[in-house]
Amino acid sequence: MNIGKQIKSLRLQKNVKQEELANYLGVSPQAVSKWETEMSVPDIALLPKLATYFGITIDELFQLPNETEFERIENMYWNERRIKTETFDHAVRFLEGVLKQEPNNVRAYENLACLYNHRAHSDHELASEYAKKVLDLEPSNKSGWCAYLEANRGVCGDEWYDNHFTVIEYFKTFLEKNPNSFLGLYAIIENLLDDERYEEAVPYIEQIRKVKNNYQANMYMGDVAYGKGDLEKAKELWNAAVEEHPNTWQAYCSRADRYKKIGMIQEALNDYETCFNIQESPRITDGLHSLAQMHERMGDYEAAIKDRERIVQCLKEDYQKTSGESIDIHKREIERLKSLRNE
Repeated sequence: MNIGKQIKSLRLQKNVKQEELANYLGVSPQAVSKWETEMSVPDIALLPKLATYFGITIDELFQLPNETEFERIENMYWNERRIKTETFDHAVRFLEGVLKQEPNNVRAYENLACLYNHRAHSDHELASEYAKKVLDLEPSNKSGWCAYLEANRGVCGDEWYDNHFTVIEYFKTFLEKNPNSFLGLYAIIENLLDDERYEEAVPYIEQIRKVKNNYQANMYMGDVAYGKGDLEKAKELWNAAVEEHPNTWQAYCSRADRYKKIGMIQEALNDYETCFNIQESPRITDGLHSLAQMHERMGDYEAAIKDRERIVQCLKEDYQKTSGESIDIHKREIERLKSLRNE
């Protein structure tokens, strides 16, 4: 039982003194102190008042050990499609309580970021469905149009809104403090290239080559060449990226992304297949996701169904996943694809 630690954590979150809590409960401050130091526990009759004071349930007073609670939260945002409001709020209270006691706890910040991203994703999923209803009923409704595009990260046509200005500015500052951060360089290059800011990307590409001499620098320089209109030079650099790193699955996946963009469909399909097949367990399913999308786009629903089935099989074999949202999302896609196949 960790009720003493839980009381202390909740009191600190509420920013009240032991005396204030004691007065509310009709006990001495010394009694509260003993609970928090686990020298004693509160009388069972006080539990409803404690729960009411902190705005939680009685069950929440009996906190799980931190490690167990962290694991519960992580499993929740990886495996659940939607998280109930009360469950979400409890997780946030726990993590904020951890940060009051350990202000530099990276895992707590990471969990908060993932939780809020999960909620944003599930909220966008709902927003998308509501927006489609609007457009079904009123095809010219601009608010529904905007809502659908925003929910699905679609391009609306306003460059200032569609670009990655905020992300790029953040990583510029980030890289001033962390010039050799691979992830920082990776992020700013990807976003600069997506915004067609090719010349600005080049110094960062040269820096990432120094930090991690893998397939990416050649792949990115190929993107710069392509952006400037030199397709043959672009293909030469993309191919060099793979030829110099023939055992790196990400190189095939990246080249496939480029092939797909320029209409080399069969070459892209081959590379996506290779990128999955050359991996050892635990395999990453990026290539299969891309194959599923390409096959659906081509109208080959049977192949797209098989791609999704291979993802499910991989999750079972390599990650021992047999249930949860990571499996369910593909089962829903398989059913959707079957309905399209049978139309």
